[in-house]
Amino acid sequence: MKPRIYLDNNASTCVDQDVWRAVIRDFPNCVGNPSSIHLEGQASRQLLTQARQAIADHLAVPSQDIIFNSGGTEGLNTILRGIFQAYPKGHMITSDAEHACVYNTVQDMQQQGCELTVLPAGLWGAVTPEAVKAALRPTTRLIALMAVNNETGVKTDIEAIAAIAEEAGVFFLVDGVALLGKEQFSIPQGVSAMCFSGHKFHAPKGVGFAFWRSKMKLPSLILGGSQEFGRRAGTENLLGIVALSAAVACLKKALPEASVRMQRLRERLEQGLLSSVPAAQINGLGPRICNTVNISFAGVDGETLLMNLDMKGIAVSHGSACASGALEPSRILLNMGISMAQARSAIRFSLSRFTTEQEIDQCIDIVSKLTKK
Repeated sequence: MKPRIYLDNNASTCVDQDVWRAVIRDFPNCVGNPSSIHLEGQASRQLLTQARQAIADHLAVPSQDIIFNSGGTEGLNTILRGIFQAYPKGHMITSDAEHACVYNTVQDMQQQGCELTVLPAGLWGAVTPEAVKAALRPTTRLIALMAVNNETGVKTDIEAIAAIAEEAGVFFLVDGVALLGKEQFSIPQGVSAMCFSGHKFHAPKGVGFAFWRSKMKLPSLILGGSQEFGRRAGTENLLGIVALSAAVACLKKALPEASVRMQRLRERLEQGLLSSVPAAQINGLGPRICNTVNISFAGVDGETLLMNLDMKGIAVSHGSACASGALEPSRILLNMGISMAQARSAIRFSLSRFTTEQEIDQCIDIVSKLTKK
């Protein structure tokens, strides 16, 4: 059977072999509950502490500000709903290009009485610091934005917005899910919290973490025991956390060389598709992360192209699955002001550090032939 080409790494990634080795190595010490005081519990507690410290060192933040959870959706919901519970009459700022776990949550909170400003990302694909500053009110309590758009790859100027938030004394929550593993970065002082998912950077699904400054006192979304410094109750997913820490360790070895390589391959893919497919157009005018390109193919139905690519052995994405299982045009693309026809013809290609040049060339050739049909 011919090997498949996986170019849907913004949806999920393969687990790095070094991550599997770390899990197998530490598996015998994961028997105990990290909250237990006996020898087995102490061994598990040591693994938990070491993983937390390793991730904190990578991000250059205090270890007590790393909170383990199930992933980005939980982390972002915890912060958003915690802010709303602490400041029910407060004002929040976000954008219309956010991931569903933020976009749908703030819409729900608005129905419960939260004052909400939703800024347009526009064809650029991200809100500007100037727009955020203009939207501030005396009652503003939170700015919630993504560092990198998961569909277009367009980056938000987090550093500039963090400076605005810090000066205004406003909490700044950043969705970092599509950033970690793609390029090196540091967390600006004005960022109050930042959330990540392990399966986006070659760790298993179902585990993630939030950077959550200790001075940000919020009620916990999940009540129970005192785990995670009282900010996330429940026995920790220790094997998942070990894998998460190992995946971060892999990034220390892989970056920034992997970023340069992904950028080169992404540009090769873009140039190949734009030159071989008439009227192909990249969605999102702003600067993009190294691994992502969203392209519309005029006159082509994106869902049909997606299925034909799948049959040819190439995995990509088109839009989000609705409850019925049918594919719908991307809300994010439509909110950016992209036409329905252009959104329906859009395909997202997202690379990983394991993507090869041969795979990119094969993809260009197959897409070119399919679109001509």
